[in-house]
Amino acid sequence: MRVLVISDIHANLVALEAVLADAAGAAYEAVWCLGDLVGYGPQPNECIERVRALDRLVCLVGNHDKAVLGELDINAFNHDARAAILWTRETLTPANRAYLQSLMPLHTVGDFTLAHASPRQPIWEYILNRYIARDNFPYFSTPYCLVGHTHVPAVYVAPGPDGECGELPPDYEHVFRLDGQRLIINPGSVGQPRDSIPDAAYAFLDTDARAWEYRRVPYDVAATQRQMRAANFPERLIIRIAYGW
Repeated sequence: MRVLVISDIHANLVALEAVLADAAGAAYEAVWCLGDLVGYGPQPNECIERVRALDRLVCLVGNHDKAVLGELDINAFNHDARAAILWTRETLTPANRAYLQSLMPLHTVGDFTLAHASPRQPIWEYILNRYIARDNFPYFSTPYCLVGHTHVPAVYVAPGPDGECGELPPDYEHVFRLDGQRLIINPGSVGQPRDSIPDAAYAFLDTDARAWEYRRVPYDVAATQRQMRAANFPERLIIRIAYGW
């Protein structure tokens, strides 16, 4: 089965549409979304509705989704993120709020554990390096775990005999083969990349061929910024998406 893997859309419809257009010719059969449909961006309802309409969808809830629902203390977020959360609370329709409430932060599909943040703490923990990744391998039993949340594409390899966890950068030129090693893989963020590359990030997974393919696609950042300014978002949130940080 060929799967489109997306994460951390963050109400950036322009980026989401660019990803879906770029992926359209790839004949994927299912979509796995690793959470954070909303927060930071100006089109939360449109993004939720666009994702909900995708065929054979598995969708998780993320920490920003939970915060918008009032299920997380927003004081744990920085000032700019809080402002976007409060705006989203006022903007979200009842139907889309109910959809977010229906989502779980952790799910298993065959050999793949899906988590928004980490298998150990599915809502909040950031797997930012190989040391945090190492401590998370005991918390899932499948060969592979897919996570989002950090907005940074990465592959972590289970610890070997020396107890050390491997870390691989994303390779956009070659397909990565899942060769039986236990892995934690992050596809990066559609709407809020944080690896100093503003292009939307996503991935394809072929569960039969055991193949992972990283993708990046440019989108009209200025269009999203105009929408954010029209909604009086904090200027730092507006500026940062042009730089991928």
